[in-house]
Amino acid sequence: MMRLFSLSVWLPGLLASAALFVLMVMTFADVVLRSVFNAPIEVAADLTRLLMAVMVFSVMPVLSGRNAHVSVDLLDGAFSRFRLSRWRDAAVCLFCGALLFWPAKRVFDLAERSRSYGDVMEYLRLPLHVVGWFIAAMTLVTAVVLVVRGVLLIVAPRLARSAP
Repeated sequence: MMRLFSLSVWLPGLLASAALFVLMVMTFADVVLRSVFNAPIEVAADLTRLLMAVMVFSVMPVLSGRNAHVSVDLLDGAFSRFRLSRWRDAAVCLFCGALLFWPAKRVFDLAERSRSYGDVMEYLRLPLHVVGWFIAAMTLVTAVVLVVRGVLLIVAPRLARSAP
């Protein structure tokens, strides 16, 4: 079970890293081909959109579970002084987790509409609804992770803070 959990944390990072590497190589090749040979990579726009979605949404649940988002700590001193940091973090996690259920549902609905219309990417001809399903699924997983993290911060704070 622990191995499965470890894999679920490690695999999205690997997927995002691979997407970023392909994006960097493709951008370099596109610039060189466009500048030197006046022959850009025609599928570059489609690939960029696809790889950006994979890169961002694949690691969103892991970052949320680790509390590794970029944050501004303007009020951390006041919350720490009154020993309210844990309750603030729990409230933020629960609020954000509950809030993310709506965009997950909305993106899934839009993906279904895209599937019913038969929408495809311009050059790659890949169905757009698959990307939408991926974004909706990862947003939903992020929502669940945030709610679980928020509950853990309330009932078992040591367990929530020891996330890998």
